[in-house]
Amino acid sequence: MSTTAVDHAHDHSQDHDHAHGHEHEHPHGWRRWLFATNHKDIGTLYLWFSFTMLLSGGVLALLIRAELFQPGLQFFQPEFFNQLTTMHGLVMVFGAIMPAFVGFANWMIPLQIGASDMAFARMNNFSFWLMPPAALLLATSFLVPGGATAAGWTLYAPLSTQMGPGMDMAIFAIHIMGASSIMGSINIITTILNMRAPGMTLMKMPMFCWTWLITAYLLIAVMPVLAGAITMTLTDRHFGTSFFNAAGGGDPVMYQHIFWFFGHPEVYIMILPAFGIVSQIIPAFARKQLFGYASMVYATASIAILSFIVWAHHMFTTGMPVTAQLFFMYATMLIAVPTGVKIFNWIATMWRGSMTFETPMLFAIGFIFVFTMGGFTGLILAVTPIDIQMQDTYYVVAHFHYVLVAGSLFALFAGYYYWGPKWTGFMYNETRGKIHFWNSLIWFNVTFFPMHFLGLAGMPRRYADYPAQFTDFNMLASIGALGFGLSQVYFLFFVIIPSIKGGKKAADKPWDGAEGLEWTVPSPAPFHTFETPPTFK
Repeated sequence: MSTTAVDHAHDHSQDHDHAHGHEHEHPHGWRRWLFATNHKDIGTLYLWFSFTMLLSGGVLALLIRAELFQPGLQFFQPEFFNQLTTMHGLVMVFGAIMPAFVGFANWMIPLQIGASDMAFARMNNFSFWLMPPAALLLATSFLVPGGATAAGWTLYAPLSTQMGPGMDMAIFAIHIMGASSIMGSINIITTILNMRAPGMTLMKMPMFCWTWLITAYLLIAVMPVLAGAITMTLTDRHFGTSFFNAAGGGDPVMYQHIFWFFGHPEVYIMILPAFGIVSQIIPAFARKQLFGYASMVYATASIAILSFIVWAHHMFTTGMPVTAQLFFMYATMLIAVPTGVKIFNWIATMWRGSMTFETPMLFAIGFIFVFTMGGFTGLILAVTPIDIQMQDTYYVVAHFHYVLVAGSLFALFAGYYYWGPKWTGFMYNETRGKIHFWNSLIWFNVTFFPMHFLGLAGMPRRYADYPAQFTDFNMLASIGALGFGLSQVYFLFFVIIPSIKGGKKAADKPWDGAEGLEWTVPSPAPFHTFETPPTFK
């Protein structure tokens, strides 16, 4: 640990003495959390909420894998199996991954730009407290007549127009979560554009702030589109409209166009902040500046713009004309270019760096390796004739789990190990962190790698039963899923909880190569930071 980092951290010590004068003002007990307006408290709430949802969604996934362990119907009827797959998707996307990144944004953006808090503190509180009721609506939809929605997480018509009241509960839950996302995004944009420390121009901002700024614009652009799609579904269900009902002159394929116009940018909403986290960690442990900072910023913006013109690559089998197939095929391939730029920049940052392999770096490198595999399978699915063969098979399931689990989730783990000491004031146990990493990486691949072969052999997704020739790979995937799930339980009980309760005190700057304003405040970060904005050089 270099002494200069400690000296540098004490440059702002008078600010922190001033900040500690306010410590007694904030409420304690349940009031502190219910009425929280402090960005750190709200960030913590988001992170705990998303981890709870991750474990809940994981239980649903394990039920799916238990059913698929052998051919034949083991435990559930196909109707209930489809409820499990649908709810697993909704819970993971809207309940686990997205809120986790918002939690990181709340915690880190004010610290990274030298702001005292988020721009709209009360709106920040409201946007969090919308989440638990929405999650409760989703969870309790299993209990109503007909059970939860079973239309797939995409909620395609005509299935979604025929479900029981569980479908209405899902629609309402998604509306509430969407409102929360829009408010959070407005807050993030306003904070980044108006509250940076003097001297911090946009092009000097940490990459995590850049990726979130762009993500927030994406969210504001597409969440209303999703709201429109599910509102039309709702009126088709209850008010006699025929947007998606062919019998009344509607078009079920129109639903897919509207949904994927939201759904494709949504995929990037779930990965861009992950790119930001990895772009902070790689330079810190390579002890070098990030290679090609400006190109990283432009690549992130390019991905965001291109994400709006590729939506129909999810729909190659819906009978679109060849010209449209060609357009969406080439546009999808084009998006691999800025993504490739990022991956080469991370590798160039590591090239000839003085690398050490602590847990955050392991997760970041694991992210690059496995996310790249997910990207390649996506590129393969971009080719129309191949996609027509692979449509709705386990190949697609393998592809998006490589991107979302090994992508978003691994980056979130990396971010926790990297910034956690700043949040809790204690260092996690390095050996346990490495056990968590290696277990997660190995069991993840045991679970999802065989699915590529299942898909290539023609096993369709969302089926509760399958022919005997698919048995071996399904058994392997089910065993892997259990291992992966237990690794996250291990993470909770042997990494997170011990490092909150105590352990080795974290230095103000626990990582030698780390740079940024967040390392100039004490660990744990005081309740109030940067009441006097720091000068950024």
